[in-house]
Amino acid sequence: QVQVVESGGGLVQAGGSLRLSCAASGSIFSVNAMGWYRQAPGKQRELVGAIRSDGSTKYADSVKGRFTISGDNAKNSVYLQMNSLKPEDTAVYYCTVDVWTEVHIRGDYWGQGTQVTVSS
Repeated sequence: QVQVVESGGGLVQAGGSLRLSCAASGSIFSVNAMGWYRQAPGKQRELVGAIRSDGSTKYADSVKGRFTISGDNAKNSVYLQMNSLKPEDTAVYYCTVDVWTEVHIRGDYWGQGTQVTVSS
């Protein structure tokens, strides 16, 4: 089994910064990619950013230039540095990992989510 745990959410004023962290553990053989999604009230879950094992990244247009995703392969961890936060960034942020498990099953695993609230 694979566990995914996020941390670092909270309340911040517009223009401020937050750093989210996510660590995956358990029966992981290798990590293909890790990423962050978010879901605001009444809206669909959307991709924020993702990083592959080769270090390549992609971002939603709405966060380009403000958010930076980084990873630590040795720790099976991914981070999301969020700068210049806006009220519209308010959402529950979810970490997801795409892994091969030790029994050679590929799957996507999700964390429980962490709340980010940006006040105006």
